[in-house]
Amino acid sequence: MITASLVKDLREQTGAGMMDCKKALTETNGDLEAAIDWLREKGIAKAGKKESRIAAEGLAKIFVKDDKAVMIEINAETDFVSKNDEFKEMLDVIGEAILNSNVKDLEAAKELKLGDGTINDYIVEKTSKIGEKLDFRRLAVVEKEKDDNFGTYLHMGGKIAVITVVKGATEEVAKDVAMQAAAMDPKYVFIEDVPEEEIAREKEVLKEQAINEGKPADIAEKMVEGRLKKFFKEICLAEQAFIKDGDIDVTKYVTNNGGELVSMTRFKVGEGIEKRQDNFAEEVMSQIKEK
Repeated sequence: MITASLVKDLREQTGAGMMDCKKALTETNGDLEAAIDWLREKGIAKAGKKESRIAAEGLAKIFVKDDKAVMIEINAETDFVSKNDEFKEMLDVIGEAILNSNVKDLEAAKELKLGDGTINDYIVEKTSKIGEKLDFRRLAVVEKEKDDNFGTYLHMGGKIAVITVVKGATEEVAKDVAMQAAAMDPKYVFIEDVPEEEIAREKEVLKEQAINEGKPADIAEKMVEGRLKKFFKEICLAEQAFIKDGDIDVTKYVTNNGGELVSMTRFKVGEGIEKRQDNFAEEVMSQIKEK
C-alpha cells in the first residue's frame, strides 16, 4: 500500500513532485530505494529539486492548422535560456504535437504521448539537460468556423501572444485586432464578459470618487454611468479606440470591414508570477561569508 507518509519521505529525499513520487512508488511496489532510483533514471529527481525556483521568463508560441489554433506558454528561469535554440525547438515539438492531437486542456497535454514517453517526460528531460526549471504553464486551444478568420500576433519574439477570431472580414483585419490586443492589454472582449461583481466594485469606487470631489449623491450617481463607459473602453477589446484610427472603436473597425469580432485569447509571458528580485551583490557576499 502506498501511504501518504511514504510519498512524503520520497518527496523530501528527491525533491520530486507528489504525483511523480506516487507514480514511482506504484511502479516499484512501494520500495523507497527503488523509487528513488526510478526517479533518478527518469531525470525527475534532478528536475524536482528545481521546483522551488521561479520560472517567470520564457516564450509563448502559436500553431495553426486549418480551423484550429494552439497557443502555449513555457517558462524558464532566465531570459537567456528562452533565447536558446534548444528551448525554441522544444516549443515547436510540443506545440506541433498538441496541434495534431485532440487535446483540449493543459493536464491532458502534459500526458500526451511524445516519442517513448509523454510531453511531461520530455520537459523533465529538457530540464535536466538545460539545467533550469522549465514549466509548461499554459495552453489555449481555439477553434473557428470554416468562414471565420484567425488573427495571430507574436510581440517581441513571443513575450506576448494573441489569437483573435473574426467572423467574415479578412485575415488582415483579424491580425489588426490581435495587434490591438497585444498593445492595449484588454482583460475582456465584450462588456457582457465583465463579471457583475467587478462592475459593482467599480461603480462603488467611482461613486466614492465623485462624492469625495464634493458632488451630491444624485449627481454622483449620474457621473458613475459616464465614467463606467470609460472603464469599459479600457478593459474591453470591443470598446477600445482602434489604435490605427482613434475616431472609431474596434467593433466599428471590424464591422466597417464586413466582419464581426468573435473572440480573443492573450498570453503575456510570466504574468501573475511573482518574480524573485535578487540582489546580486548580497548574493555574492552571502556566498563569501559561507566560505
